[in-house]
Amino acid sequence: MDPLILILLVFTFFPVVLWPVFKENNINPLQTLIPFYNYFVWNKVIEKPFWWYMLLFFPFLNVFMVFLMIVETAKCYQKYDLGSQAIAVILPWIYLPYLGISVKEKYLHPSKRPKIKKGPVREWVDAIIFAVVAASIIRIFLFEAYTIPTSSMEKSLLVGDYLFVSKVSYGPKIPNTPIAFPFVHHTMPFSTFTKSYVEWLSLPYYRFPGFGKVERNDAVVFNYPSGDTVVLERQNEDYYRIVRDAEREYANRMGAQYKPGIGRDAVWRTFTVTARPVDKRENYIKRCIALPGDTLSIVDQQVYINGVKGKNPKGMQYNYSITTNGVPIAERKLHELRISDEDIQIFYRNQGILPLTEETAAAIGKFPNVKEVRKTLYQSGEWEPNIFPFDHRHYPWNVDQFGPLYIPKAGATVKLNMVTLPLYSRIIEIYEGNTLEVKDSVILVNGKPANKYTFQQNYYWMMGDNRHNSADSRYWGFVPEDHIVGKAVFVWLSLDKDRTLTEGKIRWNKMFRFVK
Repeated sequence: MDPLILILLVFTFFPVVLWPVFKENNINPLQTLIPFYNYFVWNKVIEKPFWWYMLLFFPFLNVFMVFLMIVETAKCYQKYDLGSQAIAVILPWIYLPYLGISVKEKYLHPSKRPKIKKGPVREWVDAIIFAVVAASIIRIFLFEAYTIPTSSMEKSLLVGDYLFVSKVSYGPKIPNTPIAFPFVHHTMPFSTFTKSYVEWLSLPYYRFPGFGKVERNDAVVFNYPSGDTVVLERQNEDYYRIVRDAEREYANRMGAQYKPGIGRDAVWRTFTVTARPVDKRENYIKRCIALPGDTLSIVDQQVYINGVKGKNPKGMQYNYSITTNGVPIAERKLHELRISDEDIQIFYRNQGILPLTEETAAAIGKFPNVKEVRKTLYQSGEWEPNIFPFDHRHYPWNVDQFGPLYIPKAGATVKLNMVTLPLYSRIIEIYEGNTLEVKDSVILVNGKPANKYTFQQNYYWMMGDNRHNSADSRYWGFVPEDHIVGKAVFVWLSLDKDRTLTEGKIRWNKMFRFVK
């Protein structure tokens, strides 16, 4: 059954657990089975205003309102303590029928309930719980605040930009791990490795309808696809790249004695390796370059979509090699061009490499002590071993010369053979949950020979605007639809980490702007 249909059925007929409560109020219990009307009657039982009932028709807010109605129902049975109310919210389908059936529990009409005076501690606890629940609903289903931690989207989004990400633009997802410590991502505060969530309760992927779909050139926040496995001691590095590097190292060291898998085993012996569910993988922000069904190519750094030149973002950067006449470039001059300290520190001011826009490169080229400013361009056939799909024989690609590559679309079918398999093996096995084996060049999917494969969901291609300094789809491949979190829409604060408050840490001209 479709998860949405199941959720709607459970939500619509949830008041059936109030069968004994309706009887206690001399109301025909069969009314619990009448969709929408059952909530109207329940609202009358707890004597709440009509606007409570109307709020049940607002998505996401209705979940919060049902929690409140459950608590109010528990109060009718004189359950005023926080523990009992928590049990009612966590296990309503058990606790509410128990209250109605048990001879020990006495029902008291709302109008006859005594006013309970709460102590200051209880007042604070109730206020905190209300705030946490309300903020969690907003964070999960409406929008969430993010910070830009790296320069991969320079100059569109800067390190130190604080932005709001809309969950409703593409439709909010149901959390895979609904039981988690609030307001943290995957690790408990003040700990290094302790998980902030439990995995014994795991929900299937479902996305509610949104205001639109992912479009080309949207700035998209998504769960990092390669983050399903993590080396905890090296969390800022890709696990699969760590393993590939280890395999190459052992292959070079051992020669003919090397066997595939030795490097991986060494990584697992040396470090703490863990797996993470989709919603607890690191959040990345990149620009969507290609949509499901597109064919992408990169030729001499220019992106082509279906054979047509793609739109280049304003402020797109590449690495440039700079050579001076021996006189170093003044750091002040580089700061005036809004080049970050992080980039300046690795730049030898007589000769070195800087990520620059075309305009900034032209400005540096006019400095009297600069002899040459040359854009870095990797040539065709110049294979980078960490570029997807990591296959030198069939795909000798690099960051500037890539593709053509088909971006999978749900329902589309591709041929499967030993040439195409490296492109789609991770989709088949990891993202879509099939078993995949190769025996004597015969591809087996779920134990059966397969010469084609039909995709179950949509996939996207993401790239950073700082093209030579972005860990994006060129390094780890496709982004599945169930990894999409939301759309970056608005920057509300921008802080320059290279400056102090007295030097003008706040970038006033970068605040209160929409993301383009």
